[in-house]
Parts: sequence; structure tokens; C-alpha cells
Amino acid sequence: MAWLKQFNRWRRSLRYLLKYRLNRPEWPKQPLTTPALIVGSAPVSHKPPGFDDRFFVICINGSQAATEAWNIGRPDVTFLQFNQVKGKGERAVAVRNALSGKRCGTLHVIRWPESEQALRQGLAAFDYGFDDLRLIGQYHRTRLAEDVLGRIIREGDNEAKFSNGITAVLYAFHNGAPAVVITGIDPFSSGHVYNSLNKERLHTNMDVEILRELSNRGFPLFTSDPQVAESVGLRLWTGEAIVAARSA
Repeated sequence: MAWLKQFNRWRRSLRYLLKYRLNRPEWPKQPLTTPALIVGSAPVSHKPPGFDDRFFVICINGSQAATEAWNIGRPDVTFLQFNQVKGKGERAVAVRNALSGKRCGTLHVIRWPESEQALRQGLAAFDYGFDDLRLIGQYHRTRLAEDVLGRIIREGDNEAKFSNGITAVLYAFHNGAPAVVITGIDPFSSGHVYNSLNKERLHTNMDVEILRELSNRGFPLFTSDPQVAESVGLRLWTGEAIVAARSA
């Protein structure tokens, strides 16, 4: 029944909040002084006008398939969902194929359930390299949202969660990026750049809500994807905008 479903959701949310209040972990800072480019895995993405090596590049899951086509070297940061490391599903296999033989600066693995040693072994199995490895729990993500937005987003169920792409956006603002440009992050799209499975995207409503909130509150958030600028209501990044971002 509807009331029982709502009650159970409320109970999960309350339990999550209590656990978060007991943990409330700090998110380590990595100060950013230049614009951040965040590249998601949506099928359509665009290299921003004016892009050069002064951008701080963040990739999500297998989106290095897109940056490699733009002749961008290793990203400064990669956010990787835990089940992409050992998962047997077609999407996880496709992510590993996209990342095989590549590397990044700092690798954030989200919600890894095993030991760090097991994670390192799993990453080595498909030859993905990194300079620094960090394990990110669900309460880290909640703290990140609280620090940037000033409110708690409880991950009680899939409807309440936000995507790894939004995690990267919050991460960039948390670290003081003077501008954040997203591409390949389209909440209304389906499919991924690194496979042809055309899987539906999760967390659409929450992702749109957060992106619009950031934009409406004056955060320097842009997209280089015209369809996202129109559907979500974000400012479209232009080459001229980089001057203002760097002088901010």
C-alpha cells in the first residue's frame, strides 16, 4: 500500500540521518585555482571552447573514452563506482575495457565494500593506474553536499541519491574551483559513451534539482553541451568565459 511504502521510505531516511550524524566524515580538500572540466559518460559530449592544459580535468567512470578522443591525457581525478571494478554486468565490463591500460592522478572509488588491498588487486586486474587512491563512503558524499549546499541529502534509496557526476561537481566547488564546466552529464539522456547498451540513467530528478539549485544560487556552473543548457537551464560555456573565470 502507498502509505506503507511511504512509511518505510521515511524510516530508511531517518535511520540514514542518524548514522550520518554519528559519522559525518571530513572530505579532504584539494584546492583548485583554475576551471574544472567534468566529463561524464553520456553519449554526447563536447570539448569546451578555449580548453587548454590549465583546466583541472575530472572523469566519471569510463568517460576517458571521450577525453582520449580529444587528445586529453590522463585526468587529474577519476570518480569510479565500486561495482565497475569487479562487476560481471555488461556495463561494468565496458567500463573496465574503456579504462584498461590508462591512468589518472587521484582515483576516488565510491562505496567500495571490501579491503583496500582487494581494491588495488581489482584495479590491477584491468591495468588501471593512479597516483593516489581514496575510498569514498556514502557519508562522505552526504558531507560534501552539506558543505556545498548547506543541507543534508539522505541516500535512503535510489530516488534520493545523486550521481557520481554530481559528486564531482560538488567536489570541484568544495575545493574552490572558479568555474565548473560539465559535459557528458545529461540527466535526461540514456546510454553511455563507452558502450552501446543504451541503459537508462538513474537519479535524474535529484541530479536536475541539484544542478538547477547550484545555478540559481549563483555558483559558476556551465555546460558545453547545448542540449543540456536548454533542458536543465545551465549557462552555455563559451571561450570568452574562461577569462573571467581565471581572474575571479
